[in-house]
Amino acid sequence: MSQPRKSRTYKWLAAIIAFVVLGVALGYYNRSALAMWGFDTFLSHSVAKKLEGSYKPLEGRPMPVETVYRKEEPFSMLLLGVDQRDKEIGRSDTMIYTVIRPIDGAILMISIPRDTYVDIVGKTTKSGEQWQDKITHAYAFGGANMSVETVEKLFGTGVNHYATINFAGFRDVINAMGGISLPITEDLVNDDADHEKFVVKAGKDLYDGTEALNYVRYREDAGGDTSRAGRHQVFLNAIMNKASNVSQWSKIPQMIEIMGSNFSTDLTPEHLIDLAKSMLQSDNRTIYSHTLKGEGHRKVSHGAWYYFADEEDLAKTSALIEAWLDPAKTKAQLPLPEDYQNKIDKPVESLSAKPADSTAKK
Repeated sequence: MSQPRKSRTYKWLAAIIAFVVLGVALGYYNRSALAMWGFDTFLSHSVAKKLEGSYKPLEGRPMPVETVYRKEEPFSMLLLGVDQRDKEIGRSDTMIYTVIRPIDGAILMISIPRDTYVDIVGKTTKSGEQWQDKITHAYAFGGANMSVETVEKLFGTGVNHYATINFAGFRDVINAMGGISLPITEDLVNDDADHEKFVVKAGKDLYDGTEALNYVRYREDAGGDTSRAGRHQVFLNAIMNKASNVSQWSKIPQMIEIMGSNFSTDLTPEHLIDLAKSMLQSDNRTIYSHTLKGEGHRKVSHGAWYYFADEEDLAKTSALIEAWLDPAKTKAQLPLPEDYQNKIDKPVESLSAKPADSTAKK
């Protein structure tokens, strides 16, 4: 049975895109030594100051002992893309368990489908039994803290940090950049009865924030998750290529202002800047992604639709995460998701590379 979607469902990569955009906003993409010196000299202090409001440690969790970012250590981070309107808490429509290896310039992203049926840690029924529900509801019930603890139980491993981004801020940051270029050669028409309706026109020089977000959200082509993953990679490269222009410097304060209340994390401003500098200066940044395998169905007739993770794939994914978090492993020794193991002739594209010519069509 096909999976019904609410109109406000946002695709999984929006959260990591927002995180990368934050790094771009910190001004560390341009690899010129002069450019780096200019940012450090004139803007780094003001950027750190503006990011202070985004620093929001989670209650009840141990604070990091280290006060200085150690770029040699791999760490995990839960990225949450939240569709929050007005003063409501919202739901985490996007949830990605991310392993970041700054010294390698490598990122592993594990996408967790929003309807995955799990134990919601910290919530029980009236009779005291464990509450089971869609993982997206963890954020609605208990914010980022409950989301982190629920994901930790799902994978059987810890989460070192978290970051949330409200999609309104994501759109506005793209607009502040003046839009980005995307290789859309045919109109993208999202018009299924269960989907939000939109059209992204082909052949434009630049696409604004709403169009760019719709590009990664588009889900009605025949390629399914494979095609969407390709668009996500193209989109990341488009953002990075646009941000590499030194002329973007003048927009950094505006970008940080836009992030404001739309972004929160338990990484300090200093850690964010050091992380952005470490990751975005690398000449060999690579992102490997995997979406939890499983199948969707209703538990009871006319009941809610759930996604049930495949137990074998879940175990393999947990082992993959553990290996990536091992600081003793080199980049060459890291195991890859199955989707990449048989693609030796098509290596994962570096984030610093120009986006390949791509056609996204219905």
